[in-house]
Amino acid sequence: MNTSAVSTGVSSISLSQRLVAGALALLLGLTLLVGTGFAGDFRLHNGAHDTRHAMGFPCH
Repeated sequence: MNTSAVSTGVSSISLSQRLVAGALALLLGLTLLVGTGFAGDFRLHNGAHDTRHAMGFPCH
């Protein structure tokens, strides 16, 4: 793998574009987390809850 090609691709993205991409990723992640955490359907909530435990994250 050519590392100069990778670093050239990353450096062509401006700081503001990286901040926007990071903010959008954070917003998407929070939407998924809150959406499944407060889901009205118990199957969706329990599925997310069980997945969290299976990955080793305690939540209560």
